[in-house]
Amino acid sequence: MKLSKYFKDKLGLILIYFFNYFIIISLLIAFKSSISLIIAISLLGLINFLLIFFLSYFKKKNFYDNLLNNLELLDKKYLILETLSKPSFYEGELLFNILYDINKSMIENVNIYKNSVADFKDYVEMWIHEVKIPISSLVLMMHNKKNIDKRFIQEIRKLDNYIDQVLFYVRSNYTEQDFLFKKISLNKIISQVAIKNIDDLRLNKVNLEVLVSDIVITTDPKWLEFIINQIVNNSIKYKKENNSYIKIYSKSYQDRVSLFIEDNGIGIPRKDLSSVFNKSFTGENGRNTTKSTGMGLYIAKKLCMKLGHKIEISSCEGEGTTLIITFNLDSFYQIEN
Repeated sequence: MKLSKYFKDKLGLILIYFFNYFIIISLLIAFKSSISLIIAISLLGLINFLLIFFLSYFKKKNFYDNLLNNLELLDKKYLILETLSKPSFYEGELLFNILYDINKSMIENVNIYKNSVADFKDYVEMWIHEVKIPISSLVLMMHNKKNIDKRFIQEIRKLDNYIDQVLFYVRSNYTEQDFLFKKISLNKIISQVAIKNIDDLRLNKVNLEVLVSDIVITTDPKWLEFIINQIVNNSIKYKKENNSYIKIYSKSYQDRVSLFIEDNGIGIPRKDLSSVFNKSFTGENGRNTTKSTGMGLYIAKKLCMKLGHKIEISSCEGEGTTLIITFNLDSFYQIEN
């Protein structure tokens, strides 16, 4: 709070004060009061003005400076009221009460919104779990039919994958409530992904080569399996016509482990590479080669960030794509028994 601006704001009142002060001095002179009395009253009037002005200024300055400084430091600005003490001057009390009412109203509306979103999330999760039961049954029934066209299985697998995307996208905003970190073999997670995609790999004639050493990492297996599955699905979707392969291998470093998922597919155009993790981005391949939602890699990136893993991509159009997921091995992930 600047003194110059405060002075300018109170200039009207100051002018009125000195106008009255001038009238009083003029009357004293007109009634031929003694010089010493006029000087004494003048000094008292000036001291009185300075005391009132500066006491009021510093009282308000402390409150408003504290308000502005705390507001600047806060990420969540709506918590500003929690950092303030109730002021001792009337204008400040009015502002404090207004902020309190605004904050209370905001919290009530946010709670209504949160409850609505939570109800919708619960409904979507329940619906997805119900839908996945008949999908699994259909896959099993088709496997038991010898002469069934394998493309039916492929389409049902696509449907199952899209439903998984919806489920994990809904949960991605509430991951902290669903995380279960534990130490697990990276090989075990890759095996689960391979089993889940075995039909698609065979039908699309894609060779899967796994060269992952027996490394134990700390992660949430369910979420990581979903992330790797999205990457493998993309590699199958954007494969070459002939001699297609997906190679999954790992490299160990002193403080981290990197998992490489490499394919020799059609690759990604250079102009699209920087946007592949953006929400709903389909790019040239998604428009020309196959219908794409543009959500798979977006969700994978979002989940990796929340898990504390790092995901990167490199690609050359016409040659293939490599996704790299890096797992830290530092004390941040150590789990106490």
